[in-house]
Amino acid sequence: MHLKRRDLYKLAAVGAAPLALASCGQASNLETGGGGGGDQEKPILTVNATEATLTRNLNPHSPSVIPMVQGMIYETLFYFNPLQAIDQEPQPQLGDTYAWNEDGTALTVAVRQGVTWTDGEPFTARDVAFTFTRISETEALNDGGTAPTAEASDDTTVVITYAEPSFTEGPNALGRTWILPEHLFTDVEDLATYPNEDPVGTGPFRLDDFSPESYLLVANEDYWEQGKPAIGGVRAITTSGNQSATDQWLAGNIDYMSAAIPSLEEHVESSPDLAFTNTGISQMALMAASNPELGCEGPQTDVAVRKALYYGMDREQLSKLAFFDLGADISPSFALPERDADFIDPSIEVAPWNARPDEATAVLEDAGYELGEDGVYAKDGVRVSMTVSCPTGWSDYATALDTLAQQYRELGIELIPQQVSVNEWNDSKAKGTYQLVIDSVGQGPAPDPYYPYRNHFSTESTVPVGENGNPYQNITRFSDPDVDAALDAASATDDPEAKKEQYFLIQQKLVDVMPAIPVLIGSSLTEYNTSRATGWPTEEDMYAYPMSWSAPDNAIVLKTVTPVQ
Repeated sequence: MHLKRRDLYKLAAVGAAPLALASCGQASNLETGGGGGGDQEKPILTVNATEATLTRNLNPHSPSVIPMVQGMIYETLFYFNPLQAIDQEPQPQLGDTYAWNEDGTALTVAVRQGVTWTDGEPFTARDVAFTFTRISETEALNDGGTAPTAEASDDTTVVITYAEPSFTEGPNALGRTWILPEHLFTDVEDLATYPNEDPVGTGPFRLDDFSPESYLLVANEDYWEQGKPAIGGVRAITTSGNQSATDQWLAGNIDYMSAAIPSLEEHVESSPDLAFTNTGISQMALMAASNPELGCEGPQTDVAVRKALYYGMDREQLSKLAFFDLGADISPSFALPERDADFIDPSIEVAPWNARPDEATAVLEDAGYELGEDGVYAKDGVRVSMTVSCPTGWSDYATALDTLAQQYRELGIELIPQQVSVNEWNDSKAKGTYQLVIDSVGQGPAPDPYYPYRNHFSTESTVPVGENGNPYQNITRFSDPDVDAALDAASATDDPEAKKEQYFLIQQKLVDVMPAIPVLIGSSLTEYNTSRATGWPTEEDMYAYPMSWSAPDNAIVLKTVTPVQ
């Protein structure tokens, strides 16, 4: 069976930023758990959940599902590690093998046998077919009308069918669709709003208790993967802020969290029980409301201004002052320089690590800008002065913007940093009523630049200014028919060389127009306590994307770690 995979949708992580924890009456870190047999006590690991009071919603397909449900209770067919190369073989989960038909319209999956739901009912291919069909029938989950349908040939085989060639849809179907038990969901009227307060899944953990402050997931004693999970369970707790999380982790009360912590290396060096990893796939950029044809207004709509911002940025200083000196090179192609090296046009260099002020001012002056008496460039009476925002309290982004404002001031560009509420920030992005924001370019369900290209730079992923778009997709309002055609061509093939040709075209367009000005690849820090469990991801063995808020990656981590003997 020839295995193929790709996909369209963005990464469905619970939460858009690293979360932290607070003390809130969590249970002891040593409780009796199941999993793998045996009567010895196994540790309950404490993990971050959310900064808000918890609402009992454990429906993995609900937009407001609580963290640690996707992957932990409800599983996917396969797991794609976003840190691995494009041609990786995904890890079988509820699926065993899969194959596309020749034209990419039918995906046949052989499911794992011998799996049971936590209520004892057998899992079959009919559960998979039911899940896909119910999603396709739910308007809120299929607003574009392109979700596939599915039919089970028998208890062990399911065929997922698309209306058009959809090779790039594969990882969403295989790695981002949470499989539901048909016998419990068949009478659910609205899959998008059903709270599913008492979940029954196939995953490595099951719900044991719940409160608005914390909840306990204990090991599934009958989990299909022998010997896993080896820990007794997971206590997810709420937070009052990042500092509280840091304090508790340093005190040994938190086992697994992802948060930006100053002086992290010093903390780890001073304690044998603390460890951390840094996984750099977060591509930070100054997103510009760049398209006047869709209603964008301001100096940033001029390519010359955006190029000046690109060359005038001192990324080394930004890394040191805002990102703990852990920043890494970013490519203006918005493919990852290391992981996607073979899929980046060789003529495109990484963004300059140090500012090139002469190039920045030259591009402005060549475009007709003149330096005013106030020290700011202007053209036709319009000063190169722009607002740039980030959410209040996002200290690394705020520091980065203050640093950029100082850097640009020396070049004759006025940048005005603003901190706003998350809701206001997202609203301005969704409606295009901003000039610049600092944000990250999300990856996707598999390690392929196709997904950030489709989500962030396709015409279908944006709307005119004033209309309410998706704040996590094409907020720059970039639109180019050649890029759209290249994306369509890439989605209709599973030939890496054919995809590469399309990516090179897209990359040249992005470099020429630069609707998003690349900053750097930021640090994505995850912290561990190693006194109760071992086997966490390391720099040498990134068997899963380690961020504690990312699903189903966190489930792969938590079912892999083992108690310290």
